[in-house]
Amino acid sequence: MKKQLLLGAEAIALAAIDAGISGVYAYPGTPSTEITEFIQKSSIAKQNGVRSRWSVNEKTAYEAALGMSYAGKRSLVCMKHVGLNVAADPFMCSASTGIHGGLVVVVADDPSMHSSQNEQDTRAYGRFAYLPVIEPSNQQEAYESLRYAFDLSEQVKLPILFRITTRLSHSRAVVQQQPAREQNALDLSQDKRKWILIPSNARPNYAKLLALQPRLTDLSETSTLNRIVEGTGSRAVIAFGIAYNYVMEVMYAEKLNLPVFKISQYPLPEQKIRAFVEQYDDILIAEEGYPIYEELLKGFFGNHKFRGRLDGALPRMGELSPDAVAKALGVAHQALKVIPEVVASRPPMLCQGCGHIDLYEAMNKVFESYPEKHVFSDIGCYALGALSPYDAISTCVDMGASVTMAKGASDAGFHPAVAVIGDSTFIHSGITGLLDAVNDKVAITVVISDNSVIAMTGGQETSAADSIYNICKGLGVDESHIRIIEPLKKHQQQNIAILKEEFEYQGVSVILAQRECVQMAGQLKKPNPKI
Repeated sequence: MKKQLLLGAEAIALAAIDAGISGVYAYPGTPSTEITEFIQKSSIAKQNGVRSRWSVNEKTAYEAALGMSYAGKRSLVCMKHVGLNVAADPFMCSASTGIHGGLVVVVADDPSMHSSQNEQDTRAYGRFAYLPVIEPSNQQEAYESLRYAFDLSEQVKLPILFRITTRLSHSRAVVQQQPAREQNALDLSQDKRKWILIPSNARPNYAKLLALQPRLTDLSETSTLNRIVEGTGSRAVIAFGIAYNYVMEVMYAEKLNLPVFKISQYPLPEQKIRAFVEQYDDILIAEEGYPIYEELLKGFFGNHKFRGRLDGALPRMGELSPDAVAKALGVAHQALKVIPEVVASRPPMLCQGCGHIDLYEAMNKVFESYPEKHVFSDIGCYALGALSPYDAISTCVDMGASVTMAKGASDAGFHPAVAVIGDSTFIHSGITGLLDAVNDKVAITVVISDNSVIAMTGGQETSAADSIYNICKGLGVDESHIRIIEPLKKHQQQNIAILKEEFEYQGVSVILAQRECVQMAGQLKKPNPKI
C-alpha cells in the first residue's frame, strides 16, 4: 500500500476509513478538527457513503455514534478534551451498555493550553469509566492502533477511548497505509436488557463491566503497543504514549542505553510492570499530562523508585519536551530551537475588519454611561475581546456559560447583565441557558455575534445558522426584543441606540449582530433571520 505524509489527525482519519467506519460524528475543536475534515474531503469516504457532517455538540455526536453502533456498524466520534466533558453523560453510560458495532472515541488533549482553557487529561476519564484506553506514540502507530482499537472494541464489546495530544495531532510523518476492510452490514442489536439502563438492567450491566476488567488487563499484557526496549544499568524509564518519543530522542542523541518500558494501552499490564520495576532502583515516569500512572505506580510500589511530575523531576504543567526529559535523566541535551530568539512573541488578535471589533466598540460606548461594566462572554474567537485595545469582556469559562452566568448575575441583582456569545456556541450549548432566562423572566441581554461560521476552528458550517431568530422566538423571547444589527462603523450610532434600549429592558432580550466572517466573505450565503 502507498505511503503518505500525514498529520497525526489525518493518519487517524485515514485509519478510520480503512477500518470500515460508516460514520464520523464530531464538533470542531482544536486539536481534533482535522480528523473529521479529512474524512469530509476523502473521495473514498464519499464513495463508501460515510456520514461526516458536523454535529451540534459533542453530546449529540456521541449519542449518534452510539446509535450507529447499535445498528451494527462501525462509528468514530471525535472531540477535544473539554468536549468530553460535554459528552460525559453518554460516554459514561455507554460503558454500561457496551457496543454492538465498533465504537472508537478519539479525544485530543491540549497540554500547554495552546488553544484551550485547561490541561485536563482524558486518561482520567478512561479509568473513571473502566474502559480501555489507547495512546499512540507517533503517526504510524496512530494509524495502526486506531484500526486495532476498532477490532478491540468489537472483541470486548466496549467503546475504546483513543487519546492523542496536540503535538501528535498537528505534526507530520510518513504513514504506511494497509489494506482496507469493508463496512459492517446493517445488524441492529436485539439485546434490549443491555441497552435499557433502568436500574434492574443497569446493575447487572455494571457487574459485567467490573467482571471484564481482568480480561482487559490480560489483553494489555499481550498488546504489542506495550513493549520493552532493552538496556543496561540500574536506572530505567516507563514512558507513556507520545512521551516515549521524547525519551527515545534523548536516548539516541545522547547515546544512552537505559531500559525503557513503552506503554500505550491501558489498563496497565500489571504483571509486566511488576517484573520490570523489580529489576531497577531508579525509574523515571514520563507521561504527557497528569501524573495519573505515576500516582498509581507509587501507590503499588512506594515512592522510593519513581521520579516524574509529582516530585519535580519533570515539570508539573505544560507539554513535555526532549530538554525536560534530558534534564530528568541527568544529561545536558539541547534541542534545536524552532523559533529564533530574535522573533518576538505576540498575542493573538482579531482579524482586521472583523465584525466582533465593531460590536465591541459599540458596546464599550454604551457602557461609558454605566458605573460598572461586566460582560459575560464565551468560547470563540470573540473571546479575544478580553485583550487590549477592546477590554470588552469579563468572563470566558466554558461553552454556553456566558448566558447562564449573566442570568446568575441578574438573579443576584446586577444590571445590566449582558452576555456575548457566538452563533455556533449558542447552538452548541447556549440555547438551554436562554430558556432558563425566559422561564425565570430575568433582565438579561444576550448578544449573539453571528458571523455565520465556526470561525475559530477554520470556518466550519454552523448548525441551524439560518434559524437563530426563530429559535429565540420559539424559546419564548418577545419578538419585539429580538433585534438585528449589522456591526459596521457606518451603523455605529444606530447600533448604540439599540444596545442602550435592550440593556435597559427589564426582561429577556436578544440582539443578533449579523455580519459574515471577514475570512469567509463571499463564500457564505447571508442568512435570512426570519426564515
